[in-house]
Amino acid sequence: MSGAFTLEEALSRLLDGAPCTWRIVAARAVEIRPAPPVAPPKQQEPQAAPEVVAEVLVTATKRVQSADRLAVAISVIPGEQLRATGAVDPGGTVGQVAGILTTNLGPGRDKLLLRGLSDGAFTGRARSTVGTYLDDTPINYNAPDPDLRLVDVEQVEVIRGPQGALYGAGSLSGVYRIVTRKPDLEDASAALQVMAATTQDGGPSRAIDGYANLPIIRNKIAARLAAYHEVEGGYLDDIKLGRSNVDRTTRDGARLSVAAHPNDTWTVNLAGAFQHLKSDDTHYTSPGLKRRRTAQVAEPHNNNIALAGATIRGTWSWGELVWSTGYVRHDYSSIYDATAVKDVYATGADIAIYDDSTRAKMLVQDLVLTSRGYRRLDWLVGLYGSITTENSSPAIRAKPNDGDLTTVYQNLQKDQIEEIAGYGEASYEVTPVWTVGLGARVFRSRSKIDSDVTSQRFAPRKLTRSVSFSGVSPKISLQGDIGGGDQIYAVASAGYRAGGINSGGALPLPAARETFGKDRLAHYEVGAKLKFLDRRLSLHSAIYYDDWTNIQADQFRASGLPYVANVGDARIAGLETEIALTTDAGLSLKANALVARTKITRANPAFATTITRGLPSTPDISGGVLATYERRLSENVVWRLTGQASYVGRSQVTFNPDLSPKMGGYWRIKMSAGLAAGRWAAQVFITNPGNALGDTFAFGNPFSFSQSRQITPQRPRTVGLELSAAM
Repeated sequence: MSGAFTLEEALSRLLDGAPCTWRIVAARAVEIRPAPPVAPPKQQEPQAAPEVVAEVLVTATKRVQSADRLAVAISVIPGEQLRATGAVDPGGTVGQVAGILTTNLGPGRDKLLLRGLSDGAFTGRARSTVGTYLDDTPINYNAPDPDLRLVDVEQVEVIRGPQGALYGAGSLSGVYRIVTRKPDLEDASAALQVMAATTQDGGPSRAIDGYANLPIIRNKIAARLAAYHEVEGGYLDDIKLGRSNVDRTTRDGARLSVAAHPNDTWTVNLAGAFQHLKSDDTHYTSPGLKRRRTAQVAEPHNNNIALAGATIRGTWSWGELVWSTGYVRHDYSSIYDATAVKDVYATGADIAIYDDSTRAKMLVQDLVLTSRGYRRLDWLVGLYGSITTENSSPAIRAKPNDGDLTTVYQNLQKDQIEEIAGYGEASYEVTPVWTVGLGARVFRSRSKIDSDVTSQRFAPRKLTRSVSFSGVSPKISLQGDIGGGDQIYAVASAGYRAGGINSGGALPLPAARETFGKDRLAHYEVGAKLKFLDRRLSLHSAIYYDDWTNIQADQFRASGLPYVANVGDARIAGLETEIALTTDAGLSLKANALVARTKITRANPAFATTITRGLPSTPDISGGVLATYERRLSENVVWRLTGQASYVGRSQVTFNPDLSPKMGGYWRIKMSAGLAAGRWAAQVFITNPGNALGDTFAFGNPFSFSQSRQITPQRPRTVGLELSAAM
């Protein structure tokens, strides 16, 4: 066809008579779906369904767009890949896309890292450098990652590089977004999966999960429920306490979502979720003990999260309005053996423990208006507000051999953080090849703290104080469409974290450390997204440079209690590459690698006169390979082999050059074989087939860390079976 048409007119004419329907879902994104089937006359032979080819669409940029057309490094792990590789939590996705790493203190105690932008291995009061989202709801602030189990997930979207213009503080190194499967308004469905596994010299593991989808009013209202129960067997033996497989973890959770589509303009999604995670002990031990340990007390951990969210979406030919509200309640607690510092807090004690519990509540409101349809000018504007309240009560309790535990130190603390922001982005197609984009976020945050410290050996004290921060986080991009779907781009952006107040401790910190200032990241990146061999081979690669000033990092006093310090400035340079190949023979290959170099350019004299030469927990090289081979044995039977391997290079664990043991330099390997027949599927798998020990994390206990070397060995060889059925 030729002539002057609106986009809607052109689509209607082109698809007239085709067995499909269409709708514009975003700028440069049209959803084409098969039309409802019409029963053919009895004498007519049924025709084969046409093949459908679709681009990967993402919503992490607050609008539906093709991942290959964005001037940003973004990767997508489809739900099918998550299921095939057995990735059931964020740690399981390490190695599947470039740049993702995680600490390994234990389930519910870890934090995510992207692109080597690490503020240290510890988790404390500093806000996370990675913004983690469940759909439109943020699920972390300064807490450890809740380790949500990835059940009934559509895909995981990872944006690398600071996203301060769109997401604000807490997205300093990027965004990790879990996109759940939404209720199907047309068809009822359900699925169930069970898993059982055995670990060499460890406890057995088991899991059951599933979902059910039910249309309540066909094409108008539907509900979807997903639920799970998991037991991960322990593999460390405590020879001093005479306990086996002490680091056992249980995880239970559920998610309910309801979708309503009253008319062609408005849709409403309501969702609620919770997860309870409990670990009986930590994963660390000492060199030479292999997978044994000699602890004086157990060090359990709980991480419970509940959230509710509502999203109202209105779509018109000219634009789209999205109103999202989220409420999160996050409770987590840990116990550590604090005997190493017992004499600081008590006299005549034989054992001391540190008991830290926190309850965080976060209310988030986001309003976004975006343009729709293909136009030379695309735009987005938004308003954001959040209120976060944390109540924590860290305490140290001590006891003599013939006595009971007595509280010798406690800090009753309440933090309240408020943030408001306005943000926007616009892109203009200067020529058919080149598009320029501009974005910015104007923000203001206020932090208030109330602290009440009591101690057996020191005078009590109280602290009430507030601090405020404001600023602008800009972004500019240039992207070129060089033909055939290939793209090159350049982007400059910024990320930030607001400052705050330190409190607690038997004695107050020096005045210079009572507060910590905001840090800021200036980011520069050039990249390319290319396709070859009739689009069967794709290559995504980027070179980036970061200038990180006034770095915030969680630290520990000599007494073992945490605080936040501005440690200095650093520069980071990196090269990342992702390659994907699909063949006609049923073989698909994916590989990724990140080479990063970090350098501390200035040490903050208020923190230390000298610090390490590079950032901690940042290996020089990391990457992974995923290979999948599928073969159809009959019309309904498919056989699949999957192999994956990821490598984490060597790194140090702290900013302290005198106390920074090396860790890493290990491979993670998993292999599986599966058979799918209609609605049934079975898969066997093996992880760590060589039973390697590899030191995954050289930290475990802040109170004894300076006195003895700590390591976290890999989980031993594990063999398991998964069975699933769909209805």
